[in-house]
Amino acid sequence: MTLFWISTLILVAITCVFVAIPLIQKKANNDTVLRDELNKAFYKDRLNELQEETEEGLVDNEQDLIADLKQSLLDDIPAQEQAKQQSSISTMGVLIPSIALVVLLSYGLYAKFGNYTKVEQWQQVSANLPELTRKLMAPQGQGVELSDQEMQDLTLSLRTRLYYQPEDSTGWLLLGRIAMANRDMQTAIGAMKHAYALEPQDGDIQLGYAQALMLSDDEMDQNQARAILKRLSQRDYVDLRVYSLLAFDAFERADYPSAIQYWGMMQQMIGPNDGRYDMLTRSIESAKRKMGEVVVDGQSVPVTISLASNVTLPQNAVLIVSIHTADGAPMPVAAARYPLSSFPRTVVLDDTNSMMQGRKLSSLDALMVRVRIDTDGNVSTKDGDWYGESQAVKLGESVEVVIDKQY
Repeated sequence: MTLFWISTLILVAITCVFVAIPLIQKKANNDTVLRDELNKAFYKDRLNELQEETEEGLVDNEQDLIADLKQSLLDDIPAQEQAKQQSSISTMGVLIPSIALVVLLSYGLYAKFGNYTKVEQWQQVSANLPELTRKLMAPQGQGVELSDQEMQDLTLSLRTRLYYQPEDSTGWLLLGRIAMANRDMQTAIGAMKHAYALEPQDGDIQLGYAQALMLSDDEMDQNQARAILKRLSQRDYVDLRVYSLLAFDAFERADYPSAIQYWGMMQQMIGPNDGRYDMLTRSIESAKRKMGEVVVDGQSVPVTISLASNVTLPQNAVLIVSIHTADGAPMPVAAARYPLSSFPRTVVLDDTNSMMQGRKLSSLDALMVRVRIDTDGNVSTKDGDWYGESQAVKLGESVEVVIDKQY
């Protein structure tokens, strides 16, 4: 802040100089100049007249008259000096108030419209960058978490630092990560691009840039991200996040075999004792379901459905599969709706299909399954609907249901 105030003082001083120069260099009054010229002309003319009168014998005391003429010219000089002194006093009387007005207006207007408090806050935030960075980079589990305001302050201070140090690749990388956390994709991609341009061979920077590009809506950005991730996956040591991003991208593009492959690689890297192993298993099962495979994990219910020969399928009907407790209670524990397709077919229900809050399908020891072809889309009406139900089975066992009855 000291440098800032010194700069303002210099600017105000320059302004005051420009105000003072015209006043100080003001030309003498034209009346005074004319008066001097007239006095000189009168003196010369009178000398000439005295010389002529002396030659004609009209004047006897020429020297006395010349002395009187000189004396009258000298008597006019103090009046001129007094005029100059008054002019100097008048100039200072205008100059001093003008300078005071410039100073007061400059700092007064800045105090009113210059956002001095924001400038001061900006300086404080910039000075606090090391502390904010330390809190951000602290290991997890130490209870250190940045608030939204601290994240904004960190972003501002990073931008300030990068303005003066644009070659700091680590700073650009950190700014990009903060922007991604704030869902500011434009800033994230721009910052990661700067870091990548400075250190194109750095693994962390390549991964960060690819992650930012992957979240872009532009297909060219996504293709560039895939190319970077593929190069990273060919290194001797592959960061787990590389396979995670590749798997996520493959799943979003419905490339389920590739997603399963990448998740399988991640499982091999972390081992079955890692807490993330089961999560990856569920992701693989989800991809397999998308591919039409039946996945049984001991906590889901695979149901094979077939039709009796006398069943006719109405148009615009839907298939409703519900799981009940083993005693056949009417309220289902889990249910799912499927469009009609060819039969026989197999569907799988799990905890995601649970109907009751606080009661999951996996909590049942035994169960039974009901299947109904709903003709009108209203689950409360059953007239004319075809249905079938199973015997009681244990959780995890395969269930077969034949639709052969009509309400």
